[in-house]
Amino acid sequence: MFATAIRLCAKKPKPKLKPIELKTPPEQTQTITRVIFDIVKEHGPLSISDTWEHVKDVGLRGLTSKRHMKIVLRWMRERQKLRLICNHVGPHKQFLYTTWFTNPNMKPSRPKSDSSQP
Repeated sequence: MFATAIRLCAKKPKPKLKPIELKTPPEQTQTITRVIFDIVKEHGPLSISDTWEHVKDVGLRGLTSKRHMKIVLRWMRERQKLRLICNHVGPHKQFLYTTWFTNPNMKPSRPKSDSSQP
């Protein structure tokens, strides 16, 4: 127990990260964020890979890569345009992006057991 207390006290706190600054022009940033927001709003809670598939289908020119899209998603989260929710089922976690105005309808992936059955 004493070793655990020392180990906890010895840990350094998480460093404060500076705000994300996008390198794209403001007009292009506005177009990208509007398209991503519309995709997330229309298709419900989406993972990063699902969002990337929808962005590729739209054919948005401003996004150069999936990494760039992840930076834009983080920037949108910072500005509270999107929120990140966690769908936790058993040992598995799934992080999904959604808008602040929609109620996420996440269905559990495992079937519920009835207590009335013997």
